[in-house]
Amino acid sequence: MKKVVKFGGSSLASAEQFRKVGSIIRNDSARRYVIPSAPGKRNPDDTKVTDMLYQCYKQAILDDDMEQDFEEILMEIEQRYEEIIDGLNLELSLDNEFKVIRENFCKKVGRDYAASRGEYLNGIIMAAYLGYEFIDAAEVIRFHENGEFDSETTNDLMTERLADVKQAVIPGFYGAMENGRIKTFSRGGSDVTGSIVARAVQADTYENWTDVSGFLIADPRIIPNAKPIDVITYRELRELSYMGATVLHEDAIFPVKKAGIPINIRNTNRPEDKGTLIVEATCQKPRFVITGVTGKKDFASVTVEKAMMNAEVGFCKKVLEVFEQNGVSIEHMPSGIDTMTILIHQDEFQEKEQKVIAGIHRAVEPDFLELESDIALVAVVGRGMKATRGTSGRIFSALSHANVNVKMIDQGSSELNIIIGVRNHDFEEAIKAIYDIFVTTQL
Repeated sequence: MKKVVKFGGSSLASAEQFRKVGSIIRNDSARRYVIPSAPGKRNPDDTKVTDMLYQCYKQAILDDDMEQDFEEILMEIEQRYEEIIDGLNLELSLDNEFKVIRENFCKKVGRDYAASRGEYLNGIIMAAYLGYEFIDAAEVIRFHENGEFDSETTNDLMTERLADVKQAVIPGFYGAMENGRIKTFSRGGSDVTGSIVARAVQADTYENWTDVSGFLIADPRIIPNAKPIDVITYRELRELSYMGATVLHEDAIFPVKKAGIPINIRNTNRPEDKGTLIVEATCQKPRFVITGVTGKKDFASVTVEKAMMNAEVGFCKKVLEVFEQNGVSIEHMPSGIDTMTILIHQDEFQEKEQKVIAGIHRAVEPDFLELESDIALVAVVGRGMKATRGTSGRIFSALSHANVNVKMIDQGSSELNIIIGVRNHDFEEAIKAIYDIFVTTQL
């Protein structure tokens, strides 16, 4: 068995958290490849090391009269790591590493280099603590010169480098271009690194350890004590993530999906919890009809009406081209025989609305055109919906009883999800009503 394990910043924020992580890794000999994040917050008022590094580099590239501030922040960062090292009783010094960092900051080598040092230094500590080999991610993760991730070159480099390595620590979040310049993924990119390593070593499981016990069926800020999701497919995860649910960096899905490797979201502070297993497909029946319910606020809708619209070849294309020409992306497009409605992000649309309206009039000469704002989209997702009769009826019955007016309905042919448009002020009530009818009443 081979497992790749990634630990988030909250899991590695202090020596105490490091010990929890060490215990988790040593408890299972299959946990052979470790991807650490930079130290996160130790308490709500604390600052993440990555944010400190950004600020430190900002001060370093300012005028010389700010040099003292740069040194002070760098010393604070150094102290954070020394506290972890001392707390773990390690015979380890990062003096040389900080000397190089100080020199490179003064040379203004770039913000990506600055941000990456949090993971780099934590990786050195983790390797020393576990007795594993340390592998700098800059050696094995490659980016093109335009900044795009080079997936296949990276997989070749990583596979070759780890072929004879039984246990290793590879820092998350960054890699390098061919010329050696450090390049980072977007925030949360350590998830991606873990996925890349899992694919390269053909891991049996990719464990992603964080501060929550997997995905929840609904946002706990709306549904206190929301039930966890035991098993979720990549398709369901994609639908929920797109509509606002966030636990895992989206780009982390694709390398392991390509290799058929399951992801297990686990809680460092509750290692006994099984968490959520993310798989390509499963015969396992879901505990509830729905897998999750989530959504986003602040959409606008443009409804275009024209008699015999369905008989006019290219009508929809002409309307959509108006949005494209004005640089407005489209979220959903429910339609009827003589009407079509386009849903877009309100903040993106507001500055361009009059240009879009004029463009639609020129393109298709509609009989009627209407705008609505402050719309929220609620996504009900679940592989169990396809085999369950009356799902839509139960959703709309629940919303009716909660006095929530439905503005729009959009269901894909896969029957994996149903998108419902409601007013912004009804968003939370809609989530509660749907959760109650499919989860609370089934317990």
